Amino acid sequence: MHRRDFIASTAGLAAISFVPELLAAPIADPPLGIAVVGAGRQGRAIMAEISKLPAAKIVAVADIDPGRLRSGLGRAAGAEGVEDYRVLLGRKEVQAVVVATPTFTHRAIAIDSMAAGKHVYCEAPLASTVEDTQAIADAAGKASTVFAAGFEGRSNPVYKLARTFFRSDSVRTLVAIRSQNVQKTSWRFPASDPAREKAVNWRLDPEVSTGLAGELFSIQLDVIRWYTSQEPTLVRGEGSIRLWDDGRTLADTVQLDVKLAGGARVQWLGSLATSFEGRNEIFLGENATIKLAWSHGWLFKEADAPTQGWEVYANRQQFHNDEGITLIADATKLASQGKLKDGVGLPNPSLYYALEDFIRACVENSPVGCDAAQGAASTIGGILAHQAVTESRAIEIGAA
Repeated sequence: MHRRDFIASTAGLAAISFVPELLAAPIADPPLGIAVVGAGRQGRAIMAEISKLPAAKIVAVADIDPGRLRSGLGRAAGAEGVEDYRVLLGRKEVQAVVVATPTFTHRAIAIDSMAAGKHVYCEAPLASTVEDTQAIADAAGKASTVFAAGFEGRSNPVYKLARTFFRSDSVRTLVAIRSQNVQKTSWRFPASDPAREKAVNWRLDPEVSTGLAGELFSIQLDVIRWYTSQEPTLVRGEGSIRLWDDGRTLADTVQLDVKLAGGARVQWLGSLATSFEGRNEIFLGENATIKLAWSHGWLFKEADAPTQGWEVYANRQQFHNDEGITLIADATKLASQGKLKDGVGLPNPSLYYALEDFIRACVENSPVGCDAAQGAASTIGGILAHQAVTESRAIEIGAA
């Protein structure tokens, strides 16, 4: 437990925020040659984060859409651009492949890349069907190269530190979990060519998409599984269109009720109709509650919980009627410079740390943030949750 962290002893609930020490970025000379397959929004975000890591270099970009390919190459100076990713698999300078294409297309790219002896980072969720997910996990289990599933929570420094509190006596008995991922956006994007409208908006296509539950809940389910070491056993779901009544059939708002093996329940809301409080996970416990929000994390101590004497240096925050405490690495130094609030939060998005873990695994033979087996379990949980929503019934996950 980090000794700079502190729980304030005030009436009611008080909060600390988790601010971890950050590891130095991995070093490789020459840098790891990476091909990014898929130059859409997520692919370009991945390129931006890789460009911050000196141990890696983007040497190639692949995308079947010429416009996206040009856009991707604009973020990877000197990289080769191709429409067919298979052309790159024989290139010696390509040592690793990042799969950032639509979810339902991951299987062939990931398996082909592993078969060619490349390290693979596959965006989360791994696939859109149970069969494809298991095929990727099976291939990764047999591969001699590194495979990382892009479930970012396990690499997030705030989440790793907060997990040490969760798994200590600070929280004790888990009462319940609340979680959400909401953002007011339509998930519909313009297509330059009307013939490509369906392909561009694959997330709205019920033939290939697993909707909000598969695409978003699976990522937060992975955090929940990692924290609790408990598997989901039952999921109920309902969905409806609350805002985007534009002809789509997939719900823009979904609510899930998930039972964990230990008996606690998870309530999850996913919506494209509101942005209030964004994405977070809240673990309610006997002694304290932990709230995670990807760049920040807080622990709210119950008034009757045992007092713990950690070192104190804090920036105060207000949480409705409760006064919170924000803990900051190097707080004394920052305070002397009048920059105390500058230390709050992570300097990079979670995606950066997941890619950093992958690159470190490739060049230093260290563990990945999320391996294929764990990624597959969370992916399948999201797929079955989507099935529960579309069929409006409870599904036993362990029996699937």
